[in-house]
Amino acid sequence: MIREFSDNSQFIIVTHNKTTMSTVDVIYGVTMQEPGVSKLVNVDFRSLAAAG
Repeated sequence: MIREFSDNSQFIIVTHNKTTMSTVDVIYGVTMQEPGVSKLVNVDFRSLAAAG
């Protein structure tokens, strides 16, 4: 259903579900490498698919 509507909409999904994460185009995460310092990380699977 999300794929169907994603042609005309963007979705922000908050999840820890691996199945849900495996179907997205981009993942954004927040990590804390040291106490009190958050870091934003992202993986854009669209660029990985184009390179492969």
